[in-house]
Amino acid sequence: MTLVQERPVSLWPAAHAADARRPRSRQTKIGASDTVCARRAGYLLHGRTPTDGGDKRKAILGTWLHEGALDAVRKEYGWIIEHRVEDDTIRGHIDAVQLDGATALRLPKRLRPSLPAEEVTVEDIKTKSTFQWDSIVRHGASEAELRQVLLYADLLRSQGFADIDGQRQLARLGPLPVGRIRFRFINRDSGEDHVQEMPFTAERASGARWWVEQIRAAERPEDLPRTFPGPGLSAVCDNCPFKTACWGPHVAGKRPQSLLIRDDAEREQALTEYVEVSEQIKPLKDRLKELRAQLDGSAEGVYGDNVLSWSGGNPAKLDNVDAMVALFRQARLPVPMAPDVAAMKVQLQEAGIPVPQRLDRERRTAVSINVTARKKL
Repeated sequence: MTLVQERPVSLWPAAHAADARRPRSRQTKIGASDTVCARRAGYLLHGRTPTDGGDKRKAILGTWLHEGALDAVRKEYGWIIEHRVEDDTIRGHIDAVQLDGATALRLPKRLRPSLPAEEVTVEDIKTKSTFQWDSIVRHGASEAELRQVLLYADLLRSQGFADIDGQRQLARLGPLPVGRIRFRFINRDSGEDHVQEMPFTAERASGARWWVEQIRAAERPEDLPRTFPGPGLSAVCDNCPFKTACWGPHVAGKRPQSLLIRDDAEREQALTEYVEVSEQIKPLKDRLKELRAQLDGSAEGVYGDNVLSWSGGNPAKLDNVDAMVALFRQARLPVPMAPDVAAMKVQLQEAGIPVPQRLDRERRTAVSINVTARKKL
């Protein structure tokens, strides 16, 4: 007898398994794309076993879009995509390299780009969500993203393409005169793209190289700083494969960052800074409310460097209890007669009778911090 699946299988278990087999997921030598966080890079360099898995669906979707975009520019423009560069300390795969005309002529005709660039350009493609898009357009690549691409470009400038199977012809070119780096951000929700580019200089790359040297000099990962503020405060930390190794196991009712305060002196310092920051924020919040009130009613449009748009203001949707009762009766279903808790509470309070309550041991109220100045004698 042939068994037939009752429902289609999910593609995500297969996608996660395939992603785990990717070379980047199994490498222990530090790569340029691993230079996001100092401590995470240290864990990788020391060959530590990841402590956390997690859902990688967004990252996998980004990888699929990324690979499709690179394949398209390879076929249409002849860009050199996904080729390895490395030296004795670091390695990586550059998304795309556009050769200038003089360098392109040194390659066999079949490998030359259809439209050479003005100067050798290293390009990196990043996919982002709509949630991140405004920050990308305003501020561009992050420090970690800049460091990654500067390392790629510096390896290409100092070493050329790695002399390995599949790229021997490119390796024969030797070190290349990289003149520019470029980021191409793609909104994976809308398809919109945003380009940021800048000249490449050895001075820019030296800072990225110094960062890698600090990682290599550390005797153990725990000696390296955490680049991001931790789980719950950073998406990078939330999805880090070494989250538990770095921040310890989750303890109910206790935030991971609490381990950063080890004694009363550090607690006093944190409280002092908390008060100072609170005092700085208040006038900014007040001013923001004033500006929001002034802009109320302004037409949508482009004003200088900013785009104004409005959302919300629609009629609120409420459950139509009368219509639901009618549907229940039409279907000859019993109409639930649950007590009206809100009305009962109002009547008890009006009669001066305390509203009875019970403790729910499974739920907890939010914990608020209260800091007041100590009375001095």
